[in-house]
Amino acid sequence: MHVRIWYRSLCVVIGRSGARALEQVRTIADFQFGRGAGEALFPEGCRFVRSKTKRVRQVMLENQRLVTVRAQDGRFTLGIEGARRLRAAIPAPAYRVVVMEDAAEFVAQGKNAFSKHVVAADPGIRPGDEVLVVREGDDLLGTGEAALSGDEMMAFDYGVAVKVRKGGK
Repeated sequence: MHVRIWYRSLCVVIGRSGARALEQVRTIADFQFGRGAGEALFPEGCRFVRSKTKRVRQVMLENQRLVTVRAQDGRFTLGIEGARRLRAAIPAPAYRVVVMEDAAEFVAQGKNAFSKHVVAADPGIRPGDEVLVVREGDDLLGTGEAALSGDEMMAFDYGVAVKVRKGGK
């Protein structure tokens, strides 16, 4: 049995085989985060948690969640370990939102990052993208979904910039 996951115009068929599933999630990661992200995020030995319908729901490595596959669109949401692996693989400023030191502790606790605290953001970020929230020096604070584009995060002095899903603590 095969399951189809659609991501924009990309259809990925995930079968029962672990090797096939690894190949497929690497392809999705390369599409979502750029070439090379799949290899960095998912080393050999990943474990796949599947739904009742045999769809890949989570990818684990040594009992830590790397990503969850969103059912509605097939995109990945990052776990903190997945965010660490992605940060190490993708050079700054890609997919990063840098917040000022005053807000760093709050974001690390899982609180949202507000536009007035953003000091830099990748201009390629679009609303809905999965992003890394870092402090200056590229120290990972958390991961979440961008509420604004990178340019809007820099331009606005109010409102949520990143809906933080997981803090780094």
